[in-house]
Amino acid sequence: MLPLPFIDPNAVNPDLARLQPYPFEKLGHLFAGVSPPPTLGEIKLSIGEPRHETPPFIQRALENNVAGLANYPSTQGSDALREAIAKWIARRHGVPTPDAVTQVLPVNGSREALFAFAQTVIDRVKGRARVVCPNPFYQIYEGAALLAGAQLVFLNSLPEHRFELDWESLPEETWCDVQLVYVCSPANPTGKIMDLASWQALFALSDRHKFVIASDECYSEIYFDEASPPLGGLAAAAQLGRSDYPNLVTFSSLSKRSNVPGLRSGFVAGDAALLKKFLLYRTYHGSAMNPAVQAASIAAWNDEAHVRDNRRMYAEKFHEVTPLIARHLDCRVPDAGFYLWAKTPIADTDFARELFRQRNVVVLPGSYLARESAGVNPGANFVRIALVAAHEECLEAARRINDFCLSL
Repeated sequence: MLPLPFIDPNAVNPDLARLQPYPFEKLGHLFAGVSPPPTLGEIKLSIGEPRHETPPFIQRALENNVAGLANYPSTQGSDALREAIAKWIARRHGVPTPDAVTQVLPVNGSREALFAFAQTVIDRVKGRARVVCPNPFYQIYEGAALLAGAQLVFLNSLPEHRFELDWESLPEETWCDVQLVYVCSPANPTGKIMDLASWQALFALSDRHKFVIASDECYSEIYFDEASPPLGGLAAAAQLGRSDYPNLVTFSSLSKRSNVPGLRSGFVAGDAALLKKFLLYRTYHGSAMNPAVQAASIAAWNDEAHVRDNRRMYAEKFHEVTPLIARHLDCRVPDAGFYLWAKTPIADTDFARELFRQRNVVVLPGSYLARESAGVNPGANFVRIALVAAHEECLEAARRINDFCLSL
């Protein structure tokens, strides 16, 4: 018998070495050896995990459809699910109902789709591939770009510019190499919403340089004025006469909207040609959605009453918590989303560690959500505070943050 060839365990995809630890892994290292007061229960406001109750009707829909586990699901999802999503898009965004066959694709949460999509659209052979993303950002964008063989280009989101993205700040020679742009609106962590003028400028650049736009809209249903929902990419395109959504796909999820992060259910919608390629990729990737999850998702997309109630609970927390924290930290109610982006009087990592040590409140250092670009880390001296806990817990956390700030 011939000996088996030696396989160097380090000779795997070299791009893996380019990945940084996830922010919550860094947070674990930051807190290593720190013992908070045993008399104070932990209040975790670091992770964007919705903790409002999952609506009972969604749970029932899941339970009532477990018989579907006896069948292999289609990667494209059921006709009924795609149609429910298409009708929701039309209602929510005021656009013509997308074609449920060609312009809508169910996915197992926006996170896996945002990652997988880059693997579909990045052309490794065509010169130097660049991916543009906001900074701070959701770290999946970085991992997706690097593992697709692309180079990241960061656009800083800064308070002096009201956290808006300045597309014109990138030189023309950079745009010539861009193949994909990630946007997040409402933004994580700042809550900034892209307006129509910003979308128009981005579409013009896409037309000129032929890059794809991936719009992450997973926070789009957490806002504070029922009369003014955030503008999404599909709505912006439709208002500008781009009814076929050329080179645009949007990503949405039930996790925040319906308080079902464990359901892992969302969708991608937009340019039919791009979705055709993405479906092909996913067919090989094995990314079909559980049939029971599909049934529960249909129930969720078809109901808005629970979403309005969810928004009301967040609005009440922001109304009461923000003024308390703003006594000592520069912050304001965001345009949308469930994060407070608060400026710290000391280094963000020191603030987070000492707040945990002294008051057992967990927040995320902003520098962990950003990278140094143009000489600055735009997350430095900020912390992200996720108002996802129960109302009283959030108020108690705000009081503890106040007490901590008084001790600085």
